Amino acid sequence: MDLRQLEYFVAVAEEQNFTRAAGRVHISQSGVSAQIRRLERELGAELFDRSGRTVTLTVAGSAALEHARTALAAAEAVGQAVGQVTDLIRGRLTVGMVIGCTLTPLFDALAAFHRVHQGVEISLLEDNSDRLIEGVRADVIDLALIGTAGAAPDGLDSLTVISERLVAAVPTGHPLAKQRRVSLRDLVAHPIVCMPSGTGLRAVFDRACAAQSLEPSVALQAGAADAIADLASRGLGVAVLSESMAAGYRERLTARVIDDIETPALLALIWKSTHNPAVRELIVHSRQAFTKLDPARGLSPVP
Repeated sequence: MDLRQLEYFVAVAEEQNFTRAAGRVHISQSGVSAQIRRLERELGAELFDRSGRTVTLTVAGSAALEHARTALAAAEAVGQAVGQVTDLIRGRLTVGMVIGCTLTPLFDALAAFHRVHQGVEISLLEDNSDRLIEGVRADVIDLALIGTAGAAPDGLDSLTVISERLVAAVPTGHPLAKQRRVSLRDLVAHPIVCMPSGTGLRAVFDRACAAQSLEPSVALQAGAADAIADLASRGLGVAVLSESMAAGYRERLTARVIDDIETPALLALIWKSTHNPAVRELIVHSRQAFTKLDPARGLSPVP
């Protein structure tokens, strides 16, 4: 057996699907299937039960899984140890980013990191914040840029990038545009357009409504600020956005800070461990990149 076969085995075990596993390891499904079959022949036992909708581990597969993970971790540790001695960093980094994020400093950090450490393979994936946090906790994701409500997740290291209030954004002529102050009760009298559940911004909004026993009518949901702003500008609801998000649509929408939502929406980088030298280096580049946010766009970095 070889390490690549073990990698494919672990991918299928975690994804419970050959197609998703193939996408994860960047080869064809038939290639993954063939390598798994070879591994099974070599071991003399089937590792997966393929009879159901999802692929599940057999007793033999369950017995092999942790040993396979240990072997892969050991192989990566060998490369990292040699890399540290020779002043090279190698391996793989999986970086997560919340869906709909329009901030480019993370890309700047990845580019700066790649220029210095071209031996590291970088994977970037988008998801909602809740699933990204789960991925970091499970060691599937090395570092993630997430949105969260009021505080970074417990048990993880973090770097808060932005902390800002929520606003109601409406087109000219909307009743809320004529008010100098907007409360949550004012807001929920209208249909709402906002981020879906699982995002930091939505968590702030939902918790604030629950605290006042208010039940907003969420008419439409979208994962991108552009889509939310477009829907609101067409009169389909009041957009709930962060201050920096709304700043990009000043020509179309009037934004009012929601007075009684005091918990800020945070954008934060999170990670579980810096034992991996590549993670440590990417954090350094990220700190540098996120201190250069453009005040003209309404983006205020948090020290």
